[in-house]
Amino acid sequence: MSAPDDWNTQIINEFRANGGRVGGNFEGAPMVLVHHTGRKTGKQSVTPMMYLPDDDDDPDTIYVFASKAGAPTNPAWYYNLTAAGTAQIELGTDTHTVSVSEVTGADRDRIFSEQARRYPGFADYEKKTAGIRTIPVLALKRT
Repeated sequence: MSAPDDWNTQIINEFRANGGRVGGNFEGAPMVLVHHTGRKTGKQSVTPMMYLPDDDDDPDTIYVFASKAGAPTNPAWYYNLTAAGTAQIELGTDTHTVSVSEVTGADRDRIFSEQARRYPGFADYEKKTAGIRTIPVLALKRT
């Protein structure tokens, strides 16, 4: 297992052992485990992510951000989710099937800005990707 896989595995194990809560860099942050299938490999993967709930409009929707810590490319999970259009998530101690859709334009900008306001690391990621790529925002809606 590579170092990122080991790190993800530790977060996943902590998430499951603590009812969806983790410590360290993610202490107090809303976390979700997203199950997705490799679009090329067919391999099943689980990726821990921070999310932003859509508290105002739709309690069945959460948003995730393909920031990849400000890398110049999108993470593989972004392509897997957008290709599949559906996924499974673990939210707290519950598991749900979700539809996946990309948020664009003014809605994307508003949602990303709110995430960056709450968690300034996302503003740093956006600065790193300026002129290279726009960090995608995906809506995961319970089906």
